[in-house]
Amino acid sequence: MLASIAHRVPPRDYGPWEQVAATITEGLVARGHDVTLFATADSLTSARLHAEAPAGYEEDASVDAKVFEALHIAAVFERADQFDVISNQFDFLPLVFTRMTSTPVVTTIHGFSSEHIVPVYRAYDDVGHYVAISHADRRADLTYAATIHHGIEARDFTAGAGDGGYLLFLGRIHPDKGTAAAIEVARRVGLPLVIAGVIQDADYHRREVEPHLDGTNVTYRGPVGPAERNQLLGGARALLHLIDFDEPFGLSVVEAMITGTPVIAFLRGSMPELVRPGISGFLVDDVAQATAAVAAVGDLDRAACRLDALARFSADRMVDDYERLFRRIVAGITPDGPQPTSAA
Repeated sequence: MLASIAHRVPPRDYGPWEQVAATITEGLVARGHDVTLFATADSLTSARLHAEAPAGYEEDASVDAKVFEALHIAAVFERADQFDVISNQFDFLPLVFTRMTSTPVVTTIHGFSSEHIVPVYRAYDDVGHYVAISHADRRADLTYAATIHHGIEARDFTAGAGDGGYLLFLGRIHPDKGTAAAIEVARRVGLPLVIAGVIQDADYHRREVEPHLDGTNVTYRGPVGPAERNQLLGGARALLHLIDFDEPFGLSVVEAMITGTPVIAFLRGSMPELVRPGISGFLVDDVAQATAAVAAVGDLDRAACRLDALARFSADRMVDDYERLFRRIVAGITPDGPQPTSAA
């Protein structure tokens, strides 16, 4: 399991790629597989741990990202013949080594950060065994082995009553994530908004968020760890996910629904695959529709929302899909054969 080294595995707070790597790793170990996790030295795992980087480069300024990413990826491929399969949860860079080993490399594409990286995926399309994390994120010019939706550990998220009296924004503070739109919806409906997440765009935060922070109507809680995230999600009337880009997945959306909290999301990217209107939230086109949806979420059954999310986005379902895919690829079955299918 080749994880990102931006953060520890599992992440302390933000780190969706690292969280997915952790969930798959622990699930496979629990099923009796011999797994080696390549991650930072401070990672926590029941698998064998191999580390080159002492800590995540986003968490420790002394860790040079370029240097330790090179050592990290090299460590996997120098040992490639020890493994039946390599699960690349890192990104595009490991692809350049895939022709140098006979061990199959299954690359999960956690979205395309830029069009500039697409030529690398095209160059190794014949050996990459690509996994899309949503049908919406598939590209017509690439070949995919499967689409596998992310799954999360249900035990980490308890059912909440939504009785906190607030709306929630949980995610990166960035124009793509629609923090400003969430603030506007909360203002229109007269409910407090709690904002939690890392500040990824400082200028946007200073310009669009900070002027509204008053500790009452709009509160910023910063990055939140698992326990606080669970509490915030369960207490929220709704999660506002008013994205301004075609998001490949959206872990916070699934986390909210598993606590029973409905999601109001803009109709973009993978959102139609995650949110079931009238069951787990509403899909809307603009701020006006999002404002109207806030009143409607009170009519939704939070227990039904949770059950639907558990059925479709559990860690067990995700591990099932990956385990089945790994077996198929090791057996040499081509992508045209039977494929794992995540519930849409």
